[in-house]
Amino acid sequence: MIYPLVRELAAQEAPVRVPVAVTCRVLKIARQPYYRWLADPVTDREWEEAHLVDAILDAHAEDPEFGYRLIADAVREAGWEVCDRTVWKHSSRNGVWSVFGKKRGRNGKKAGPPVFDDRVKRDFAAQKPNELWLTDITEHRTGQGKLYLCAVKDVYSNRIVGYSISDRMKSSLAVRAVENAVARRGDVTGCIVHSDRGSQFRSRKFARALTRHGLVGSMGRVGAAGDNAAMESFFSLLQKNVLDRRPWPTRDQLRIAIVTWIERTYHRRRRQARLGRLTPIEFETIMNQTQALAA
Repeated sequence: MIYPLVRELAAQEAPVRVPVAVTCRVLKIARQPYYRWLADPVTDREWEEAHLVDAILDAHAEDPEFGYRLIADAVREAGWEVCDRTVWKHSSRNGVWSVFGKKRGRNGKKAGPPVFDDRVKRDFAAQKPNELWLTDITEHRTGQGKLYLCAVKDVYSNRIVGYSISDRMKSSLAVRAVENAVARRGDVTGCIVHSDRGSQFRSRKFARALTRHGLVGSMGRVGAAGDNAAMESFFSLLQKNVLDRRPWPTRDQLRIAIVTWIERTYHRRRRQARLGRLTPIEFETIMNQTQALAA
C-alpha cells in the first residue's frame, strides 16, 4: 500500500516532487520491488476489495459482537453497495468473527508448520516459463459428494500447466497435479512451486515429487490469502463460470465441465489484461516465437 504514495510523490511538480530513491530511502523500502509493482500494479478491483476489507474491519472493531450480517448493514451505511454473501466471504478470509461465535480454522484444525521457506513473498512475477508455479486445491459439492481439484498455474502466462481431480483430498492429489505439469512442460529444473500450508503440500510424497523433478518448494504464511492470491483468482473464475452455474448431480459431470472450461475456454478463449489481451495459449506461442527469432 506504500507504493502508490511513492508514485504520487514522484509525480508532483518541482519543488514538491520527491524522487523515488529519496522516498524509498526514507521509508526504508527497496526500489526494485517498487519498480516491479509499477510495471504491474494492483488492479482497480483488488484496490476496491482492500478498501472494502478495511471497512469490514472498522465495523467489527466498533462492535466486536456483530456477525457478518450486522457488519454488512454497517458497511452499507458507510456507503458501500455490497451483499451479505460478499461480506461473509471477506470476513471469513480475514478471520472476522463475532465474539459470541465460535472461531474455527479450516476443518477445525490449525495449519501445520511449513516444510519450505516462502521464496515468493507475494511477488507473483516471472520472466520466463517454468520459473514460478502456483498450486492449490479447491472443492465443490455434487449429488454424489465432494469433488476436489488441485491445479498448477504458471505465473509467466497464467496457464494451468497441470491439474488433478479426485473424490478424495489426499497427498496423491497434489502429487498427480505436479506430475501432470512436469509431463507437459518437460525440463522444469529450478522452478519454484508455491503453495499454502495444507497437509497435502506438507506431505513427504509431495516433497519427494518436487525433489525428483528438481523443483523448489515454497509456502506462504498461515491465514494470509494474499500469499497465494494469484492462484485464488483462478479458482474465483472457476467458481463463477463453472462450479456455481448449476447443481451438479454427479462427479463425472462436474469433472468434464471443469476440464472443458480449463482447456477450451480459459486457455484458448479468455483474454487477460495482464497478457496484453491475449489468451494464455496465444501469449506463450507469441513469446516463444519472439525468443526463437531473437536467438
